[in-house]
Amino acid sequence: MKIRDDYTCPLEIVHDIIKGKWKTIIMYQMKDGPKGLSEMEHKIEGITQKMLLEQLHELIEFGLVEKKSYDGYPLRVEYSITERRGRKMIEAIDIMQMIGVDYMVERNMTESLLKKGILNEQEIEIVRSGSEENIKCLIEKYFS
Repeated sequence: MKIRDDYTCPLEIVHDIIKGKWKTIIMYQMKDGPKGLSEMEHKIEGITQKMLLEQLHELIEFGLVEKKSYDGYPLRVEYSITERRGRKMIEAIDIMQMIGVDYMVERNMTESLLKKGILNEQEIEIVRSGSEENIKCLIEKYFS
């Protein structure tokens, strides 16, 4: 993906860097440490290997992800979040994740939250209660 030459604000650049269905999901998979290609492919429902590789290439190009290859057989490659830009983006993605969780709980769309282990029943009730203090505790537990 080519970055345009004319922008009116920095948010346009960030939007262009992470736009699309997969980039934030891919980055979120690497939140807690390096991941291999096949591991991410299996964890991200609906993504093809070709799309995963294309998106990883763009994330590397923009300095959000780095790729490390290891010698030996079988060939091993790991992808991880960069410290400079990637970690900052993860902070923003954590906030977006919590907004999504709140939206889903508010609309009783909790089945996938439970199925994927994002929240348990008790935590869903905490979000549903709307208590800012309790929600902050959840955010710190899961998204910090």
